[in-house]
Amino acid sequence: MERRSFLRGAVIGTSVAAFGGTLMRGAAYAAPAQNGPSPYGPLGAADANGIQLPTGFTSRVIARSGQTVSGTSYAWHNAPDGGACFADGSGWIYVSNSEINPGGGASAVKFNSSGTITSAYRILSNTRQNCAGGATPWNTWLSCEEVSLGYVYETNPWGGTSTRRDAMGKFKHEAAAADPVRHVIYLTEDESNGCFYRFIPTTWGNLSSGTLQVLVAGSGTSGSFTWQNVPDPDGSPTATRNQVSGAKHFNGGEGCHYAGDTVWFTTKGDNRVWQVNLLNSTYELAYDDNLVNPGPAPLTGVDNITGSSSGDLFVAEDGGNLEICIITPNDIVAVFLRVTGQSSSEITGPAFSPDGQRLYFSSQRGTSGSSSGGITYEVTGPFRA
Repeated sequence: MERRSFLRGAVIGTSVAAFGGTLMRGAAYAAPAQNGPSPYGPLGAADANGIQLPTGFTSRVIARSGQTVSGTSYAWHNAPDGGACFADGSGWIYVSNSEINPGGGASAVKFNSSGTITSAYRILSNTRQNCAGGATPWNTWLSCEEVSLGYVYETNPWGGTSTRRDAMGKFKHEAAAADPVRHVIYLTEDESNGCFYRFIPTTWGNLSSGTLQVLVAGSGTSGSFTWQNVPDPDGSPTATRNQVSGAKHFNGGEGCHYAGDTVWFTTKGDNRVWQVNLLNSTYELAYDDNLVNPGPAPLTGVDNITGSSSGDLFVAEDGGNLEICIITPNDIVAVFLRVTGQSSSEITGPAFSPDGQRLYFSSQRGTSGSSSGGITYEVTGPFRA
């Protein structure tokens, strides 16, 4: 049974009896995604930008590190990483982190309704190794420091004041995902024994105070879980991941995405995508490269993750074949695009425009293999709605 079908059943109140009175693995837990044909078809030859895409899709370069963004006077930042899109009237804004230390921060590119770039500018400065992050329902960007005892910074995609959010904990932050139903923010930790957290603001929409909790579960790849408060969110002298007995540890937390009472996050150390089912407080594997049969697994080096309105997950590779792969709601994993000629880079920052028809992402080190060689792209085409 498809994972998504199970969740839909739970949403409309379907009881366990609908599954014959049992919670067999086929009902409670779906098998991890397997190789299959992409709903978009096979990749074509590399285009002028070196990107292989399905039929009907095209790419363009939006920005290059150290170079002025076309139509503006702003020089794009080095090592572009995590990103998100925000509606701006009839246009939109794409924000992107800079994973350098020192310096870091984040920048933004603004587009009008036709997709023409109208401005570009800095939205966060003088931070450290800003890797991934997440958008909030109140239209701010949470930029996360991927350093020991790192912080989360709340930034304004339109520019202006940025605020360090100490209450969200000090650890090697990676990504964030907002849950507007439960009024929490989920957080990943990029350590080989990192944890998965949620932050409960005292007041939803205000991240200045609240409670940091960690996921507590057994050692298996599926099961039930609970949340427990982290006693000392500032992580000193004891790291947050070591403060709660029974906290579940994950091998290198990376991207994080929330949709439909579910949160997905990736772990690069073991090439997995985890699915946390919030309606029934269970977790399972949505993808594991070691469980793809027959192989070879199309997705390795799993990193940033985002979702489309169709329910498809788009997962970027750090390494592998430098691809963005898709995981469909019926548990098929396939390649969506491949970047050629940039083997010393990684794919970062996948995010869809508000209308769902443009996908933004970066090659962090481009063709040069250096943080000063980053390239940010836009892919346009008939994405599934």
